[in-house]
Amino acid sequence: PQLKMEIITFFRKSSRGDFVFSADRLIRLVVEEGLNQLPYTECTVTTPTGHKYEGVRFEKGNCGVSIMRSGEAMEQGLRDCCRSIRIGKILIQSDEETQRAKVYYAKFPPDIYRRKVLLMYPILSTGNTVIEAVKVLVEHGVQPSVIILLSLFSTPHGAKSIIQEFPEITILTTEVHPVAPTHFGQKYFGTD
Repeated sequence: PQLKMEIITFFRKSSRGDFVFSADRLIRLVVEEGLNQLPYTECTVTTPTGHKYEGVRFEKGNCGVSIMRSGEAMEQGLRDCCRSIRIGKILIQSDEETQRAKVYYAKFPPDIYRRKVLLMYPILSTGNTVIEAVKVLVEHGVQPSVIILLSLFSTPHGAKSIIQEFPEITILTTEVHPVAPTHFGQKYFGTD
């Protein structure tokens, strides 16, 4: 409990530079674990010194989808690990009073229905935004079983809401706590 409150306090009181540095490190860890969940094939790699090494290669057909705007903070971490990965975007806004989420924009690779999707959304509070995003992906032919949600912080309520609606989805997060730092995007992009 003490460490959790220290993390929340860090998010509130740190300088923007320290915040972005720490957030990028967490993003990279979650992205790497998400990539570990994707299918791969074995391959032989020849090193620069001419030695053969038995390695692995991601199978084709993966993509990222960021839920704008805070999810865009995770795109660079994904690109740092997979330079040529396709990235789609969804813009969803929640009503402040009712917490109902509304989709304003969605742009995906045309063959997204054949891809495994890394859905990026750093702070999972109620789960409503992610549920709406998954509904849009399902409308585009994506099966929930091939969606991996990458999140930095999640509330138990948010994770439970998503799993109740889509039990096949995989959720990866660094922390599950009743209080989530909800102003992540503003602090990360310097608009707070």
